[in-house]
Amino acid sequence: MKKITLTLTAVALGLLLASQAFAWGPGSGRGHGYCREAGLERLNLTDDQKAKVEALQTANWKAIKPLREKMFDKTVELRRLWLQANPDKDKITAAQRELRTLRDEMQDKNTAMRLEIRKVLTPEQNEKLADMGWGRGPGFGPRGGMRGRGGYGPGNGPGLGMGMCQ
Repeated sequence: MKKITLTLTAVALGLLLASQAFAWGPGSGRGHGYCREAGLERLNLTDDQKAKVEALQTANWKAIKPLREKMFDKTVELRRLWLQANPDKDKITAAQRELRTLRDEMQDKNTAMRLEIRKVLTPEQNEKLADMGWGRGPGFGPRGGMRGRGGYGPGNGPGLGMGMCQ
C-alpha cells in the first residue's frame, strides 16, 4: 500500500510540475519580444505593419497575463490538493477543470490575435507566414511536431513546433 501511495504521489507531482510548462502557453517562455522581432524580420513588414502587429501582440500579452497568473495559482493549489494525506477527488477534478478552462481562454485570445495579425499582412506575407509554419502550433508528427534545437534560452525552446522564431 505504501509503495502504491508513493508511486501515485510521484506521478501526480510529475504531472503538476509538467503543467507549469503548459501554463506559459506556446512561445511565451522565450521572453516577451524575442520571437516577435525574429518573425517580423523574416516577413519584411513595413513600419506601419510592424507597429500594428506589435500593438496587437502587446495588447494580447496584457490580456493573457492575468490568465497566466491564475493558471499558476491554480496549479499551486492543485499541487497542494494532491499532497494532502487524503486527496479530495472532487476538489482535484474541479481545480483541473478550472485549469483547462483558463488554458482554453488563453488559447482563444491567442487565436483571435493571430487572426487579427493576418488581416494586417499582404497576401504574399500571409503565404510566407504559412510557409514558416505559423498556425500549425505545437503537437506531434511531421507537420508541427515537437521540434526544437535543444537547450533553453532564446531560439532554443523545448520544442514548441515550427513557429515564427525558428
